[in-house]
Amino acid sequence: QVQLVESGGGLVQAGGSLRLSCAASGSIVSIYGMGWYCQAPGKQRELVATITSDGTTNYADSVKGRFTISRDNAKNTVVLQMNSLKPEDTAVYSCNAVARTYARGGFYEYWGRGTQVTISS
Repeated sequence: QVQLVESGGGLVQAGGSLRLSCAASGSIVSIYGMGWYCQAPGKQRELVATITSDGTTNYADSVKGRFTISRDNAKNTVVLQMNSLKPEDTAVYSCNAVARTYARGGFYEYWGRGTQVTISS
């Protein structure tokens, strides 16, 4: 199994910044992709940003130019730097990883519990 633990959420004013971190632990062989997804009240979960093991990134159009995702493959961590935050960024942000473990043969998807991000206007 893989455990993902997020940190760094909170309440900030519009225009401010937050830094979300996620650490993966467990009997991990390798992690292919890591990323962040968000879910606002009454809405479906949406992709925010992802990054592969070779550093290829993908961002939602709504966050391009404001958010930056980075990853430390050696530490199995992923960071989302969020700048110029807007009230519409308010959501629960969850960490995601596609990983292979010693116990299971292939790559499976894992999720953290999520961290609340609230942006006041």
